[in-house]
Amino acid sequence: MGSTADKIVGKANELAGQARQGVGKAIGDREMQAKGIVQEAKGDGQQAKGKVKEAVKDIVDRA
Repeated sequence: MGSTADKIVGKANELAGQARQGVGKAIGDREMQAKGIVQEAKGDGQQAKGKVKEAVKDIVDRA
């Protein structure tokens, strides 16, 4: 997956995780909240991966 795709998928997971946390909190479902936290963290990781790929590509392009 390219850096842009990683960032897009990461942002989607982050937003879905936040939504899942909100729904879990609203209905008192701690398991759903926990799954939302995990999904949000996964999204953060994917976005970071995309940023690293982009930085490496920029370095290689300048070399």
